Amino acid sequence: MTTHSEVHFPSQGERCAAWLYLPPGGRPAPIIVMAHGLGGVRQMRLDAYAKRFQAAGYACLVFDYRHFGGSEGMPRQLLDVRKQQADWRAAVEFARGLAQVDGRRVVVWGTSFGGGHAVHTGATVEGVSAVIAQCLFTDGLASGLAMNPITSLRVLPLAIADQLLAWAGAKPIMVNTSGAPCSAALMTARDCLGGYLKLVPSGLSFPNYVAARAALQIMAYRPGKLARQLRCPALFCVCEHDTVAPTRSTLRHVRKAPRGEVKLYREGHFDVYVGQGFEKVVADQINFLRRHVPTPSAKESTS
Repeated sequence: MTTHSEVHFPSQGERCAAWLYLPPGGRPAPIIVMAHGLGGVRQMRLDAYAKRFQAAGYACLVFDYRHFGGSEGMPRQLLDVRKQQADWRAAVEFARGLAQVDGRRVVVWGTSFGGGHAVHTGATVEGVSAVIAQCLFTDGLASGLAMNPITSLRVLPLAIADQLLAWAGAKPIMVNTSGAPCSAALMTARDCLGGYLKLVPSGLSFPNYVAARAALQIMAYRPGKLARQLRCPALFCVCEHDTVAPTRSTLRHVRKAPRGEVKLYREGHFDVYVGQGFEKVVADQINFLRRHVPTPSAKESTS
């Protein structure tokens, strides 16, 4: 049974690849715009969430950022914060224009680094109906301070060199997205390498690296500061043992959201994608959606 179709939408003159999930019944439903975290692509468990939302009566648009996965953009594996923010805006605009969905009710859903983008999008794009962000990145400074100093000393020179070479038009210097403790990678806590790679499905050729200059942008990015500007309902699924997005910093930011709800889980950063961690968060997210952005059938049953 086909659960989704392949679609594309433009972002600043390039194409983003996406999956479109439509719920059964054929009636226009709210649509959830979804994207991954640091270096991630659609195939890394986002389909698991989208299928659950689809079964609950929601449409989903699950996209790859430019330079990653099925989307256009050269050089490959370039993580650019402003470009990814533009991709989110383009995805929301595209979702609103789809004839098969209720474009007046768009939810943004992001995980990890994409959770920070979801907060940014919800705070800066007019008319977003709700925000869902899980194990979300909120503060680059806090994440940088949580990094092993040996890793920082190895990554920073590569990031600076890559940025200088980029200005000269040279090929990027790559750094691992996830690596062993104390290695030159963006995520090196003890649970990162195994936790990140277990999200990659069997048979998918996945490059576990990005252009090193991304480290400079990540350290300067603080999307959590925009949580207080969210005008829509927001659900923040926060892991108590998060080695990537420090829990204390995340809570400090998200508790300032005027209409925010915080759910805490006794899991680590990568545990909410699989197993019981996944079951808990996706159930809470569907409950949140049904309360704040109900489907047509749900609204009829309560009328």
